[in-house]
Amino acid sequence: MIKRILFLFTSLLSVFLFADINFPAKNWVDRVDPMASPYAVKGGTFRFNGGQSPKSYNAYIDNNTYTHTAFGLMYETLISTDPETLEFVPCLAKKWTVSDDGCTFTFEIDPEAKWSDGVPVTAEDVKWTFDTILDPKSDAGAYIVILSSFHSPEIITNANETVHRTIRFRSKSNKREWRSLLNCGTFEIMPRHALEGKNFTAINFLNTPVSGPYKLTRIDEQFEVEFTRRNDWWYASRPSAQYVYNFDKIVFRYYSDNENAFEAFKKKKIDLYPVYSAHLMVKGTKGKLFDRRWIKVNRVTNQKPMGFQGFVMNMRKFPFDDIRVRKALALLLDRETMNKTIMYSEYEMSNSYYPDLYDSKNPCKNKKWPFDPAEAKKLLKEAGWVKNAKTGFLEKDGKPFQFTFLSRMPGEDKFLALYNESLKDAGIKMDIVRKDFASWMRDMDKFNFEMSWAAWGASIFKNMEPLWGSKEADHDGGNNLTGFKSEEADRLINLEKGEFSVEKRMDYYRQMDSIFAANMPYILLWNTSQTRLLYWNKFGMPKAVLGKYGTETAAVRYWWYDEDAAEELEEAISSNSFLP
Repeated sequence: MIKRILFLFTSLLSVFLFADINFPAKNWVDRVDPMASPYAVKGGTFRFNGGQSPKSYNAYIDNNTYTHTAFGLMYETLISTDPETLEFVPCLAKKWTVSDDGCTFTFEIDPEAKWSDGVPVTAEDVKWTFDTILDPKSDAGAYIVILSSFHSPEIITNANETVHRTIRFRSKSNKREWRSLLNCGTFEIMPRHALEGKNFTAINFLNTPVSGPYKLTRIDEQFEVEFTRRNDWWYASRPSAQYVYNFDKIVFRYYSDNENAFEAFKKKKIDLYPVYSAHLMVKGTKGKLFDRRWIKVNRVTNQKPMGFQGFVMNMRKFPFDDIRVRKALALLLDRETMNKTIMYSEYEMSNSYYPDLYDSKNPCKNKKWPFDPAEAKKLLKEAGWVKNAKTGFLEKDGKPFQFTFLSRMPGEDKFLALYNESLKDAGIKMDIVRKDFASWMRDMDKFNFEMSWAAWGASIFKNMEPLWGSKEADHDGGNNLTGFKSEEADRLINLEKGEFSVEKRMDYYRQMDSIFAANMPYILLWNTSQTRLLYWNKFGMPKAVLGKYGTETAAVRYWWYDEDAAEELEEAISSNSFLP
């Protein structure tokens, strides 16, 4: 009897653990974007720097940030993310299901979803977009890698339907991974009825049917493109569509480099200029335009994804295989002085590989590693390094403490010169070898280095395995440059893969970050939590400015044209007077 009860309990538990998951949750309701302002009004034009002129206005062909921003104004995805919680929410799909094994994803398209020409969005549009991206002739680059992990989606038909709205994706990996839902649910869907049979690499999307809030209405090749807000957007009446996408027109202007863009900005050819240079932020914001407050300077802090940069150490090689040595090398780097003397104190010292994971509720507890030569020398002594009285350099087992720093650009010299002074004082010899980028990359791909400078970007949705997975440590060309291996980190990586809860994944990420920091594979340098903005003083914006996670491109979603402010700005310029 007891065995039978245990069997029934185990069977019920299995059903509970592996039942299909339906989204959105039963208690989910669409709501006004909490990051938006109820004071936002519609109207006006916003001129944005689009960077280099794109090779295509198709984001599947031209994979860069600004093209993606523009493309996302026209075309929507099956699901989106909540701007506050990051949980998946409906977009083109009103609901979706994840199968019990976590490998099949079924989406039901909202019956109200329509293209700008009035044609319904259908499962055929989804399948055609997917198959077209995977066609080798489409030259879709990174998207081929992402979507090729799925079989071609299946259209689910119903005898009572005249329009097919259900589409099903099946992962080829047969592994339960939440990221599969991200990949098949968040690529932009395009109109089959308007684009089928056309050369995918040559579509310019001018006046092409769209599902999103804007349509492309003008193209001046190599100079600018113009998007016009739709009054007939199918989603416009939903609560989450209120107070966002406020500009009547959005213009992307293209400039060959940041310096050209800055000069154009000061001539009012663009309205917003994000600052990436500490020197420009401190020295370039002087003069009449700024003193009279015609141009505003804003340092926005939120939880945007932040990458990291640091001196990467090859732990496969002696002496970097000793954690005491790695810690000592970190203690010998005077980051604060570099920040003050070279970077105008514009940066914060890093103690995390993923600083955006932390807030007041979840503070980062990783050690900060201040400049401390005395502690460094103590650690080196514990590791068996003894100074040779004749040479002045440290030795261990007859070997001098000497290593090569592989450099790839002259800009590193001023930082390395300061570091070298500290190393020499501690009895360590660092040789600097500079190579061009291609040669540097070949050496890094082969792990043919001892120490170098590496920087990594960031994403809201993190993937730890390429950078930190033990299986990736010995793959030539991989991202695990340090050779990092940890059974506990691998365990957490595998748990994270199958976890569909954002909150639980965040907890796994923080645990992993503490493991990475404790093992010191990089000497972390600095970052900034700020998005530094310059803009002409004629816009309204919400309290959050760029939302909880946004960068400068979020201005397209949240800001609005303030007619009164624009009039005051013009009057101040005409009279050469100050704005309040």
